Amino acid sequence: MSATRLLATVHRGTAFEERALRVLQNTLSMTLKRVGGKSDGGVDLMGWWWLPSSDFDPSAATTGTEHFSQRRRIRVLGQCKAEKKKASPNYVRELEGVLHRHLAAAADQPLVALFVSESPFTKSTLLRAQSSPVPFFLLHLPPEEEGEDPKNGIGSAVWNPALAGAQGLLEGKIDARWERSTSGVGRPGLWWGAYRLPSWTPDATPVENDDFRVE
Repeated sequence: MSATRLLATVHRGTAFEERALRVLQNTLSMTLKRVGGKSDGGVDLMGWWWLPSSDFDPSAATTGTEHFSQRRRIRVLGQCKAEKKKASPNYVRELEGVLHRHLAAAADQPLVALFVSESPFTKSTLLRAQSSPVPFFLLHLPPEEEGEDPKNGIGSAVWNPALAGAQGLLEGKIDARWERSTSGVGRPGLWWGAYRLPSWTPDATPVENDDFRVE
């Protein structure tokens, strides 16, 4: 690979990581930072996921009385891939290994594996994640191509039973859904039953509901 092509690839990867950070904070209540480098241990993003506790009452939230500061935080370790080919199950296996190493060092701390891809996931990748004992969140953020119709950018938010199942980390109470605005722009969102959870992090104001709807 030529130096020019390598530089372009690195730039594309960095730009995608920065875009992923914005989306994760603005729509999914995550505060992450980039940690990529030669000593990253297979991790591109690391930080916290701010979610309601298991006794959260949506009826209180709809009246504007949710106490965001009482949200619990869950450690997140993530990888980002800005590739044109579909994401293979090898990335899931690699991230499983990363989480197992971190769990060995902090067994009492819940961890979530986050894999953000600019390209869609293969069927094998989805099956591998679904069968994993590791709590997995797969997020497909399609590229934002200049001049293209935003309606063409259909992404997806998928997680496995170890994360979202009744016996999983989130106890089956929260869903990840792909939403679309009236203008056609898409984004991921979190839902507690019929209630859309506003995105909240300690250093930002809540992002309330708007003209987006679930696909």
